[in-house]
Parts: sequence; C-alpha cells; structure tokens
Amino acid sequence: MSIGILIIIVLIISIIVWGYFYEKEKEEQKKSRGSTPTDLIPEQSKRKQENKQKILEFLRENGRVTNNDVEKLCEVSDNTAERYLDDLEKEGYLIQNGEIGRGVFYILKNK
Repeated sequence: MSIGILIIIVLIISIIVWGYFYEKEKEEQKKSRGSTPTDLIPEQSKRKQENKQKILEFLRENGRVTNNDVEKLCEVSDNTAERYLDDLEKEGYLIQNGEIGRGVFYILKNK
C-alpha cells in the first residue's frame, strides 16, 4: 500500500470522527441551553402584541407613524418594525401612504 493511499484513508477517518463529535457537541449545547425555541414563542408573541398596541396608541395620538417611529417606540430593528406595520396593515388597522423610502407613513384605517 502506498503512502498516498494511507494518507487519504487517515484523512477520511479523521473527517468522519470529527463529524461525529461535532454533531454530539451540538446536541449537548441544545440540551444545556435550558430554553428551547418553543419556550420562547409565547413570550415573543406577547411582546409582539404589546408592541402592536403601542403602535396603535401612538397612531391615535399622533395621526401617523413611520418605520423609524416604530423602531424607537418599540426598540426593535428596522426589519421588525416593518413586519409590525405590515401585520397591522394586513389586519386592517393601517393604510400605507407612499411606496418606498423615507416618505412612507401609515395612518389609521377608518373602520
């Protein structure tokens, strides 16, 4: 058997062993975290509903709201603020004025 083939066999075995221990470590980390993603869902859902209520209260007081207003009001990222506004629009609470950019704002929809 040549040295080259022996090196290739050792490399393959090393990769297999490394993969086994890597997967085992990932499983241990999941167990040691304590909270699983499903444990966080009710908490996140509650916070989301509270933030959406803050947005609606802000709108009632100010007449309009922008993405930046939501970011500051709820202390969330740009993407999260956008999702909140999209949700409220789909739920029939808001009307979007403008298409894209800084000029976009939302007002309460008359029900």
